[in-house]
Order: sequence, then C-alpha cells, then structure tokens
Amino acid sequence: MKFIIFFLGISTFCFSQKFTFIYEAKFRLNSEKPDDVNSDNMILDLKNNTSIFRDSQDKKSDSVKLNNGNGRYKMGVENQFYIKKNLTQKKIEKVITYLRTDYLLPIEEILNWKITSEQKMIGKYKSQKAETNYGGRNWIAWFTTELPFSDGPYVFNGLPGLIVSVQDSNNEYSFNLIEVKKGGNIFDARTKPIKIDWKKYETLAKSFFNDPYDINTKVAMGKTVTFTSPNGIVMDISVKTKEMQKNILQENNPIELNHKINYK
Repeated sequence: MKFIIFFLGISTFCFSQKFTFIYEAKFRLNSEKPDDVNSDNMILDLKNNTSIFRDSQDKKSDSVKLNNGNGRYKMGVENQFYIKKNLTQKKIEKVITYLRTDYLLPIEEILNWKITSEQKMIGKYKSQKAETNYGGRNWIAWFTTELPFSDGPYVFNGLPGLIVSVQDSNNEYSFNLIEVKKGGNIFDARTKPIKIDWKKYETLAKSFFNDPYDINTKVAMGKTVTFTSPNGIVMDISVKTKEMQKNILQENNPIELNHKINYK
C-alpha cells in the first residue's frame, strides 16, 4: 500500500508540471515517390492533462501572433498536424488554419489499443509495443511507463505511458521522440476557431485547390493580382495556379487516408 501511495504521488507531481516533448516526424506525401521523404521536428507541449502538438514553425507563428504580430502559416488545408488534446475529457481536436481563419475539426475516431508483451529499449527508455487503427492505417506504437503521461504525438494517446515512437504499417508516417524538456512553454494562439466536420474540411480543401492564391477575393476587392519570380520576372498568375494544383495532386498520401480528397 505504501508503494502504491508513493507511485500515485509521483504521478500527480509529474502531471502538475509542464513538459515539452520533441519528435522527429517523417512522412511521404506522394505515394508514387517512396524515396521522397519529408522530415520536420514537431513539438508536444503538455500541462495538467492538456496538450498541444504542432510543428516547430507553427509554434513560432503562434508566439508571434500572441505578441501582436502576423505569424506565417502554411498554404492549403491538407497535411496540417496541429492537434489539441484534453486527456481528462478524452477530447481530441485538429486545428486547420486556412486564409488566416482557424477551423476546429473534432477527432471522434476511437483508438482501440492492443498492448502486446513485446518490449525493447528505445533510446534510454524501456518501451512496450501496442497497436491500433486510425485514419485508415494500421499503427505500431512503443510507449514507456518511465514517462508516466498517457499522451503522444499527433492524435495518439491513451496508453499507460508516453508514446516514444509510432509509425504506420506501410512506414509512410512516423513520429520518434528525440528530446524531453521539463518546464516547457505551452500557449494557445488559436482560441476562437470555427467548428467544422470532415465534409466541411473537404469543401475547404477543394476551395483551396480551385483558387490557391485567393484570386477571386482579391479581384472582388479591386486588386490586381500578379506574381513576380525571384529573378524579377512577372508571371501570369494562372500559371502559378496550375503549378500549385499539380503539387496538391501529387501530395496524394494524407495521414488520414480514409479522408483522402478526390479533386477530380
């Protein structure tokens, strides 16, 4: 009984602190180019059973925005990795920023974990294997009770310890813990998003595909839309639009494969 009380005391202490977990994310956005791998550092900030997962540029942009600046946000709708979690309420929400408007997409798919007996060392952490399905993919995760947080990268959570590594069975998406910082800085700059569902998400994505540079809005405001290349050559904006549409079609391997958008 003394041991149990001591353990619970440690867990309560840990969860009352702020932590930052940095993951190296690797992902293949084009299924037809298996050797074309994107890599980025993504950050999980955790405090009192709430967390925000975002890439390093998103966190910098949020910081600028909170200081009355204009953060730089990615173009497009797909392939954004911004996730908010409330572990106590078991609430997971994906934030999409499009044309400087924040949209909130609730993730209602339940993660049914199958914990196996297989164990191995990942870095300095003794880790155990678990499997689940999400987004039309099969996922293999490794968690450690040495970090007593029921959280992990992206939407993944719900195991009896922090997820230190997770990847899909096709090895197209992976998140691997590379650094732990105690006392990290957690802040939220996207506090007034518009709630949407997957159908509205698809509508936004198709809107971006049809008009990636928001030409229609600019023309309606009486603005002249041009594009100047780095060497100073003025280009027809329709040419740039077609280039962007080609890039969107090539990024045909979203993490939520069951919500892949058919643009044709």
